[in-house]
Amino acid sequence: MKQIIDPHLHFFELTQGHYQWLKEEEAPFWSDKAKLRHNFHEKSLLLDQYVELTGFVHIEAGFDNAKPWREIEWLESSCSLPFRTVAGIDLTLKKDAFIAQVQQLKSYQSVVGCRHILDDEAFELLSQKSVQDNLAYLAESQLSFDLQMSLSDKVAVSLLLEILANLPTLRLIINHAGWPPFSSDASFDTEDVLFKKKWQEWQTGLIAFSKLEQCAIKCSGWEMAARDYQESWQFWVIADCIKAFGDKRVMLASNFPLVLFSKEYSELWQSYLNIGLKVESTPTGEQALTLNEEQVTALTCANAAYWYKLKVKPI
Repeated sequence: MKQIIDPHLHFFELTQGHYQWLKEEEAPFWSDKAKLRHNFHEKSLLLDQYVELTGFVHIEAGFDNAKPWREIEWLESSCSLPFRTVAGIDLTLKKDAFIAQVQQLKSYQSVVGCRHILDDEAFELLSQKSVQDNLAYLAESQLSFDLQMSLSDKVAVSLLLEILANLPTLRLIINHAGWPPFSSDASFDTEDVLFKKKWQEWQTGLIAFSKLEQCAIKCSGWEMAARDYQESWQFWVIADCIKAFGDKRVMLASNFPLVLFSKEYSELWQSYLNIGLKVESTPTGEQALTLNEEQVTALTCANAAYWYKLKVKPI
């Protein structure tokens, strides 16, 4: 029996939460967004009989952006597996309001970190002193920060690295591999010069963050780049993440239920558990790593337990 921990998933309870982003009239304007307008709970996570989900990390899903603790209350009253939560938080809140919100979130036993999606606003937000001060308070409060932004964004990456230099105790966990550029060329014999340039920019950001021991990275969100992505591209990304961060600071995750845009939950995890056999060469031409069973276990279970302080039964 293979044991896994999924360090990046979302549950929905449409009768209780707001989920503004799921409404048809709200961004993102995906043609297939209706597939997500359902309740998704712990029992929705279907795996093959030889794979056991031994724990998970729930990432905020827009349940109630003004009162993020409501999502935590719902999760702690409805989930039975070992789990941790990364709560939503507004980094632009004034100091007193931010401190009050952090203290309220910390009163829930499952909360280990917070997330404010930066993406295209990364540089603008990180330039604000109040945001920098609030990140410092997260560090002081021993909460991690889940970072969602492109590692190809040179100016934002440079600024965040400066901020982290002054916050050595802030655990920072990069979401969705830092949005690597996508290629539909399954063989990677592409002559697409622009793609290779973007890949190198992403790789530069990846390596810069990897030099900080306080940083880890989660590989997921493949369906966000393309619903019909090739596994070869997925494995190039994972291989470069492992080369940069090593096998103790990389986690493989699902982004459930968004993974269902592309494949079944069980299918994704089967591909992860077989990853040592499939990773080949990377976009810049180097040979990728060959992974042994212990390393695959680290990527699919042990690393998530460590980085998110999740206690599960022994593997």
